[in-house]
Amino acid sequence: MTLSAGTKLGRYEIRSKIGEGGMGEVYRAFDPKITREVAIKILPPALSADKDRLARFEQEAQAAGALNHPNILVIHHIDTHDGAPYIVSELLEGETLRERMGGTALSQRKAIEYALQVAHGLAAAHEQGIVHRDLKPENVFITKDGRLKILDFGLAKLTASGVGAKSQTEVPTRRVNTDPGVVMGTIGYMSPEQLRGQPADHRSDIFSFGAILYEMLSGRRAFRGESTADTMSAILREDPPDLSETNKLINPALERVVNHCLEKNPEERFNSARDLAFAIEALSGSTNLSSPTVVSELPAKRRKLRELVPWAVAGLFFLAALTFAVLYFRRPAPANQPPVRFVINMPENASEISSPSISPDGRTVAFLATSEGKRLLYVRRLDSVAAHRLNGTDDALLPFWSPDSRYLGFFSDNKLKKIEVSGGPSQTLCDARNAAGGSWNREGVIIFGLENNGMQRVPAAGGSPALFLKLDESRKEVVQAYPNFLPDGRHFLYQSWNGEEAIISVASLDGGERKPLVKNDSNAAYVAPGYLLFARNTTLMAQSFDVGKLQLGGEPFPVVEQVAYSVATGYSNFSVSDNGTLIYWNGSPSNRQLVWFDRAGKRLNVVGPPGGYNDVALSPDEKRAAVQRDDSANSDIWMMDLERGVVGRFTFNTELDDDPAWSPDGSSIIFNSGRGGVRGIYRKVSSGAGNEELLLKADVITNGMDWSSDGKFIVFEGSDSQTGSNLWVLPLFGDMKPYVVLQTQFNETHGRVSPDNRWLAYVSNESGRNEVYVQSFPPAGGKWQVSTTGGAQPHWRADGKELFYMTPDRKLMAVDVNSQQSFGVSAPKLLFQTTVARYEAPNRYAVARDGQRFLINSAVQEVSHTMTVVLNWTSEIKR
Repeated sequence: MTLSAGTKLGRYEIRSKIGEGGMGEVYRAFDPKITREVAIKILPPALSADKDRLARFEQEAQAAGALNHPNILVIHHIDTHDGAPYIVSELLEGETLRERMGGTALSQRKAIEYALQVAHGLAAAHEQGIVHRDLKPENVFITKDGRLKILDFGLAKLTASGVGAKSQTEVPTRRVNTDPGVVMGTIGYMSPEQLRGQPADHRSDIFSFGAILYEMLSGRRAFRGESTADTMSAILREDPPDLSETNKLINPALERVVNHCLEKNPEERFNSARDLAFAIEALSGSTNLSSPTVVSELPAKRRKLRELVPWAVAGLFFLAALTFAVLYFRRPAPANQPPVRFVINMPENASEISSPSISPDGRTVAFLATSEGKRLLYVRRLDSVAAHRLNGTDDALLPFWSPDSRYLGFFSDNKLKKIEVSGGPSQTLCDARNAAGGSWNREGVIIFGLENNGMQRVPAAGGSPALFLKLDESRKEVVQAYPNFLPDGRHFLYQSWNGEEAIISVASLDGGERKPLVKNDSNAAYVAPGYLLFARNTTLMAQSFDVGKLQLGGEPFPVVEQVAYSVATGYSNFSVSDNGTLIYWNGSPSNRQLVWFDRAGKRLNVVGPPGGYNDVALSPDEKRAAVQRDDSANSDIWMMDLERGVVGRFTFNTELDDDPAWSPDGSSIIFNSGRGGVRGIYRKVSSGAGNEELLLKADVITNGMDWSSDGKFIVFEGSDSQTGSNLWVLPLFGDMKPYVVLQTQFNETHGRVSPDNRWLAYVSNESGRNEVYVQSFPPAGGKWQVSTTGGAQPHWRADGKELFYMTPDRKLMAVDVNSQQSFGVSAPKLLFQTTVARYEAPNRYAVARDGQRFLINSAVQEVSHTMTVVLNWTSEIKR
């Protein structure tokens, strides 16, 4: 079914045909809605005959597309045309891995670089329960900028055409080339369990990965025969020839990784693609991959995993010794010395790792981690084997170092604090409501950004903060964040945002000089001898920077991939020391899961795939949930079908969409956004049909919304520089003019109207910490404190007889409510411990109408507990 230029498929306009194969035709097309070119793959019409099979394929392909992983092809849309299913994806420019290899071996360094990217992509997919089933060099694409993309997730499942039929991976569909003895089709990359017709899980992909890596290193297939039967027999019964037979310089450790992937028994392969990526990344940090003298030459026969343990232990001691030596002597690395990479493990009982910050002297790493329900600061010397937590840093945010590496500054309870890393109590320096990062210079000055109130400075000994850099009214700035001093201690980098775009700029302490550097939504850092580091989504970039002239030069280039990045905050998890040591956390924002719990804390069931979920809003009929979800490129509202576990995008915009709330009848959803440069509250029909409607163009930042049960009012937070966060009401009748209902010198947040619309539950920090209170609605005197040891995120039961909230250590609490005449509550009672990410943020859980079940945004139990350290990373630039 060849399409001519100009043909319309839905909203897409065909531009030209760019390829075809056994799985259909591929076209270049144009999407006018988002004004970009896309690729459209049209599959054979016969594949849509089985509706159940097509539905399964659509679900899996959509799940793969929702990953938004840099090493997986992004799928935008799936539909049918004249009975033929088609897939709309990002348009790639480059070549397949098959074309890149061209029948010859790649260098070890290039093979490892490619293998690591494929392993990261597989790990992201496997962690969401998605298995490729047809991994081969034709399904690995190399873009012009050197990034690998895994193609065609879900197609192998689609091609299974009934009971007893063989999938695309099980038949030789086409000849790759015409050389004698070369395997036909994709059979040469199948796992033994696939050939036997046994269930194939993620370890089948690991076997296929091993076959691809073998081919990259040797230039020949791992398994090949004169016929299909011969090839199948080789996969089932034979080991491929040793890599060292064709390349005496092959790194034995690398050969062991390949052999471990190609074990016949799935139980003996790498347990996960994440473990595989870890092993490859360790190899990428070897001092000389092309030299056989790096490690002692071992017999190249396959070994069981237990035989590798001594080598792993020896390798760890070697890396620790190397790190200590480099840091101890602090000698500049020779220009020809390659970078050294190694990982440091986090505390086993800690979760929610984030915000790594390396000391200026390059000896110590600080980071945030949640332990026993509390988010605390941890520190670890790089020459030590363990990290220790700093008590008195509860709910810390955005740590930064003193220039002498003795103290850490951080934010907690709307205060700026500091603590000595060797031990001792924390000290409060000043108020810092809604702070957005800080930096500390050698003159004893700390600067920090405040939402809606520009850049502040305060002595490191404490005092009253003073505004020295106002928000740029010409740009309509609303936030100046993540300041970072340059070496002169007078100038600093910072990121600003105006609701439409973010810019990294440089300014001075006297406030009279500010200079935009680059449009980019990320924190930034300077590193000698002259580079600006910043992130573009999950890729850490560098660009030449003249620190004397405060001027960028040349083009930015990638330094490292897979750095954890939050679209919602524009924060990238990297840090660099004065001597150039780089550290980053390569975790993923997709480490949250929606889980139903009962009142005793028993997990009832998990809903949908993991993702970068934040806010959760349950529909009135409890069949759907609107969730705010971050991915590597954007932050939108997504809709989760709670019965089927299927999640799909609800809003489509490049700006941050946040804080969803349902109308009482479930017909529409409101949310916050800054789309088109217009900040405010928007409404959209919950079916997803039609466009968004702007309800309120806000002059203040709006957050944490709720909709009264009679449908007449929307309660929201409005924050400004003078009074902090206040509670406002937007009436949905009359002139729809918003007004303040609760405004004090303290922060009032998380407003929730009771089901009978008589009471307003909210959070205030008037006591010095966040507590839950209740007032009449509208306020008419009388106020009751509900929580006793700190609290946030109040939610009413549907009958108004119970109120729930979250404590600072993430415990879900409940109080009985008696509101027949006046208002009264019982003593709080503990329900169970949760793993919500930020208790002080709104809507991290939702309550079923009967109060017997809770849909909680929970931590995925298996998360990355390592951070990567890179020494001498600039040497790659010199080469």
